[in-house]
Amino acid sequence: MIDTPISESAYVGAAAGAAASGLRPVAELMFVDFMGVCLDQIFNQAAKFRYMFGGKAVTPMVIRTMFGAGIRAASQHSQALYPIFTHIPGLKVVVPATPYDAKGLLIQSIRDEDPVIFLEHKMLYAMEGDVPEEPYAIPFGEAEVVREGSDVTVVAIGRMVHLAAQAAAELDGAGIGCEIIDPRTTSPLDTETILESVEHTGRLVVVDEANPRCGMAADIVAMVSQEAFGNLKAAPRMVTPPHTPVPFSPVLEDAYVPGPDAIAEAIRATAGAATRA
Repeated sequence: MIDTPISESAYVGAAAGAAASGLRPVAELMFVDFMGVCLDQIFNQAAKFRYMFGGKAVTPMVIRTMFGAGIRAASQHSQALYPIFTHIPGLKVVVPATPYDAKGLLIQSIRDEDPVIFLEHKMLYAMEGDVPEEPYAIPFGEAEVVREGSDVTVVAIGRMVHLAAQAAAELDGAGIGCEIIDPRTTSPLDTETILESVEHTGRLVVVDEANPRCGMAADIVAMVSQEAFGNLKAAPRMVTPPHTPVPFSPVLEDAYVPGPDAIAEAIRATAGAATRA
């Protein structure tokens, strides 16, 4: 355990070098928003080592960081930037939604031979859940079907998994069954589980706290539209924040983050469009 000065470029660069030399470092950035300070070490160095050396070099490093809105920390400390890292070949990107997944995915991250960006939503730190004492690993690229349903597939990431579950519980009374899928990792992305669910339900709603342009919601909707267009009974929908910085005002921040009501509204609209069709 090394308590470093607050110099992201220094300790992330040191972690990349240590990983290339045979160690398995875990570097921690307090906020994902600060990744810009050391981005070159991440996407031009660590992410490229395996490719540049013909597979002979590995970089088993983990960068832990927290993300997300909700604690009134304003736009420089509240962003959901996992789509940026998902875009970069050579990185693996993990976004756990539960304590059980956080432990299993972190162990897998440390064991993995590639650089991993491990993103923890700050609003989930107080969450409690059953976690075995013994070590266990959750493989990357294996989504979890959090809730089964036959009417609408809801893909939700990170904290949005729990808000989508609240919306789904509300919609049970209206006779709309939601199947909720938590990808758990955005790179690799378990497209097979998503496509199988959409084939079953014929409808898709993606809930993503990242910005709507070039975000995971847009990516998943595009993938499903291309690969499973014939199974769709209604146009897919995205539930995201507006394309703006995260507001500092508590009232505006609460309006910015997608909530259960907005998610339920999108699901109703998707199910309604399908019924009319």
